[in-house]
Amino acid sequence: MATACVAALLAVAGVLICQDVLDVRLVRPALLLDLAHSFAVDYAVTAFVLALVATGLAHGLLLTTPRPRTFFAWIVGLATVCGVAAPFAFDTAVSSQVATAAINLALGICTGSLIGAVMSRTVRLTGERLP
Repeated sequence: MATACVAALLAVAGVLICQDVLDVRLVRPALLLDLAHSFAVDYAVTAFVLALVATGLAHGLLLTTPRPRTFFAWIVGLATVCGVAAPFAFDTAVSSQVATAAINLALGICTGSLIGAVMSRTVRLTGERLP
């Protein structure tokens, strides 16, 4: 939940900075959930949900995979690459594409690093002694 909240706040901050401060119209990604009549809220809700999905993925990998952090890093890394590349598939201004890609990159790094850090604290190797 903590990572999802951070991701949602990061999405809102990114939208506010790009649209209100820099006056750059963002690309509306295809996976963006359409729940409100506000782009910032839709982006925040989508980031929140995807962070929860990443948390569930991390949990599943911890239970079933021999090197869960490695697989998690690859999955989140490749998903982030897709998120960064997606805005460039739309025929819109380059500034819009770059701004949206930057927000998606920040969200991927945020989610991957926070959940990855939690994973490192929750896994103990068999036979490892606690201090």
